Amino acid sequence: MNQQDKTRCSWCLHDPLDIEYHDQEWGKPQHDDRMLFEMINLEGAQAGLSWFTILKKRPNYKKLFANFEAKKIAKFSDEKLEKILLDPGIIRNRLKVYGVRKNALAFLKVQKEFGSFDKYIWGFVDGKPIVNKWKDMSAVPAVTDLSKAMSKDLKKRGFTFVGPTICYAYMQAIGMVNDHSIDCFRYKEV
Repeated sequence: MNQQDKTRCSWCLHDPLDIEYHDQEWGKPQHDDRMLFEMINLEGAQAGLSWFTILKKRPNYKKLFANFEAKKIAKFSDEKLEKILLDPGIIRNRLKVYGVRKNALAFLKVQKEFGSFDKYIWGFVDGKPIVNKWKDMSAVPAVTDLSKAMSKDLKKRGFTFVGPTICYAYMQAIGMVNDHSIDCFRYKEV
C-alpha cells in the first residue's frame, strides 16, 4: 500500500511533518528515559500552542537543550537560560525555558528514587498501554482521571507545565494510551 493511500488519524493530515510524526512516533510505546524527558518538555512547551509549532521547532530545542540530557540541563546557569531565551528557534517563554531546568532536576530525583523515569511514569498504567477504540478523533478526551492523577504527582515532585491536559497529550505521545482511531493503519501497529 502506498504511503498516501493509508488511512490515518484526522489530526495529522495537514503537513508532511505531522504525518511523519504520526507514522513513526505518536502512540508508539516509549521507554527510553532521555526520550521520555524530551517529550514531557516538548508537550509542556506546546501549552497554548499547536503541536505542529513545536514539531517545527523541535530540532532547535534539541540543539539548545543538550539533546534533552537531563544531567546537563540541570547544570544550566541562569545566564545560559537567558541566552536560550533570545533564540527565535524556540518558544521564548521565560517560564517554559526555565521550566526545562526545573524539570531536569525533578526528573533526576525520580530516576534516583525509582531507578528510571520509565519505571515511574509507566507505573501509572501498570506498565501496559491502555488501548482505546475511538471511531472518530472528536471522541478522544483531553483529560482523564489518570492524567489528573499523573499531573498531581508530577507537580508534587517538582515538575512544571504538567497540567492534566498536557499529561494526557504526553500519555498519547509516548504510547501509554493508544488513541489512534480504529481505522488508522497505526492502530494495530502500536
